[in-house]
Parts: sequence; structure tokens; C-alpha cells
Amino acid sequence: MKEILSIIQAYESCRVEAKKVALATVVQVDGSAYRRPGARMLVSEDGELTGAISGGCLEGDALRKAQTVIFQQKSMLVTYDTTDEDDQKFGVGLGCNGIIHVLIEPIDYHNTINPIELLKIAIQDRICSRLITVFSVKYSKQEQIGTKVLLKENQVFGDKDSLDKSLWKQIQAEINANDSNHHIIRKYETFDDVQVFIESIKPAIRIFLFGAGNDTIPVARIADLLGLELILIDGRKNLATANRFPSAIKIITGSGDEVVKQLETDSNSAALLMTHNFEYEAQVLEDLLPLGLPYVGILGPKKKSEKLIDRLERKGIAVNQAAIYSPMGLDIGAEGAEEIALSILAEVKAVLAKKQATFLRNKNGPIHEENQ
Repeated sequence: MKEILSIIQAYESCRVEAKKVALATVVQVDGSAYRRPGARMLVSEDGELTGAISGGCLEGDALRKAQTVIFQQKSMLVTYDTTDEDDQKFGVGLGCNGIIHVLIEPIDYHNTINPIELLKIAIQDRICSRLITVFSVKYSKQEQIGTKVLLKENQVFGDKDSLDKSLWKQIQAEINANDSNHHIIRKYETFDDVQVFIESIKPAIRIFLFGAGNDTIPVARIADLLGLELILIDGRKNLATANRFPSAIKIITGSGDEVVKQLETDSNSAALLMTHNFEYEAQVLEDLLPLGLPYVGILGPKKKSEKLIDRLERKGIAVNQAAIYSPMGLDIGAEGAEEIALSILAEVKAVLAKKQATFLRNKNGPIHEENQ
């Protein structure tokens, strides 16, 4: 999400300065690669780069090709075969052992449904979207259809009429049959060997940070670095301030029995209880439970959360302990506020991504799951 936001910001700046731009998007990967489908990079005519399509190995060549796309105003599909033993041809040893297909599209500022305008629509609220990009590896030397349509709930944005009607029906069937949390890449030989990249664009993780003490400042800073949305909640107005938490998109102050009702939650939200105030958190936890958040973290020893849960159950309140993480954070040997903040947000990411956090070296198979 942060990459998309950075690209949109750079796009708007280039528009003001009347600089031509092109958008490079990884649309398919066969084998291993540093970035996966959906990785993007905006290239300006004077060589400014925003975002990334690799770990830095492909950007130089992609820059040159993007400038050609800008000059010719025609999209291009570029294939980088890093399985080639002579991968020094890109200027540095890639060591990824994969084939990476990158679609480069010229961006027309006058087109209100160009690929970046569609991205802007996708992230303007907290509703999951599906972005449709059509390309052809077989006919890579020809101009590509490109990024054309955005689906958002029952709304269709873009130019679906530019797609074959039968192909559009196939795309809709794929979307209806698959989980919206995953990207889908399909090849349709019956439609002149085109591939369709159906990208899932989810809202940024929203962090409800209860607590404005000094130990929560690193949480806010790391959350900002990761591109997470932070909402700060505390009863202490002298601590919960914009000066102390400049990255917070909203600050809520109030008593424990009035703050939760002011929150807008969804399945991509997490609550962190870090107030060091047992009574405050007891009330907050009681109000959070009915919301069904996938992650509610409680700072402190396990005995503290056991006391909180016992109090609620004595009041006849059912507690889904599967969503409660206490002590919160991954066991990385964290000491100090910054390291604890790192362990907490790493756990939040793992839980919301439905991953079992482990050492990558112990994982069988590729680091990234294959697209469906």
C-alpha cells in the first residue's frame, strides 16, 4: 500500500510539472524473484524512479525501456530471464532464478481512467478492489492491452468495453470463484494467448493504538514506515497529541467506556492495548470483543490478560481468545521499546496475512506462494 501511495504522490507532482511518465508493473513471475506480481515503479521522462520492480537489479534497464515507452506512447511487455547463468547482462548478479514479466505503460494525464487513476479509486476507501490487467507474453513485441478495469464491490471503473466480451465473462467467473485476498493470473489460449492479471488491492492495515506513553511512540514510527494507518486512543489529553504522534491520522481522547464506539473497524484492523491502565483496558476490551477484530494485542504478562478475561467472563461476556494475543509480539528476544514495537507489528502483519511466523530458511518451497 505504501508503494502505491508513493507512486500516486509522484504522479501528481509530475503532472504539475508537466513531466511525462510511464508505469512499470510486474504482472507475472515464473520461479523465484525479489518482487512479486503487483510490484510497481513510476518512471518520469527525466529518469526519476518511484517504487521498485526488483531489488535494484532490473531498474536500470526498465528505466531505459520506460523512456522508450514514453517517447513512443505505446505499452511494452519486457521479460527478464534470471534463470540464465549469464545474468550479469543486467549489470549485477540477480541470483533469483526466475522469469519476470514487466508491463510498461505510458500514462496519459488526460485519461481519467488511466492505470494510476484506477489505483487512486482503489485506495480512496477501505473496500477491497480487483484491478484487471491484460497482456500477452506470446505477442510481447506488440502493443499490450494493459491495465483497463477496476472492480469495487458492484461497481466497474475503467474501459471494460476494450476487452472481448467473452473474455470479460471469463474474468468475472474467475473473480466470483476465488478468494479476494489473492492475486490470480490466468492464460487464455482461446483469446489469442492473452494472460490476465487479476490483482487484489486491500486497504492498508489499520492500527488502533490504545496508549500514548513513551513506549508507544516507536510503534507509531514503525507503523508509519510500513505505511500502516494509525489511530491513537488515550484518556490523557496531555500525552495524546499531534506533536508526539505526527503520523496518526486521527487522535481520540476519552474515557474507556466512550472511545471504542468512535472507531470504524474492519477485517484489516488490529487493536493494541498499551495504556498500562488495567481498568481502562478492561472497559476497552469489553467493547472491542463484539467487533470481531482479527487481532487484539495486550501488552504485559499473561497473568494480566488472564485477569482481564476472567473479569469479563464473570460478567457473562463470551471471550474469543483465539483473536487475543497476550503477551503480544513475536518472540525475537526484544529488549527496549523499539525492539518491542518491532516484534508487535511483525506479529500483527503475520496474523493479518494468515502466516505462521518462522525462519525463512526452515520453510520448504519458495518464499512467496504461487499465484492461483
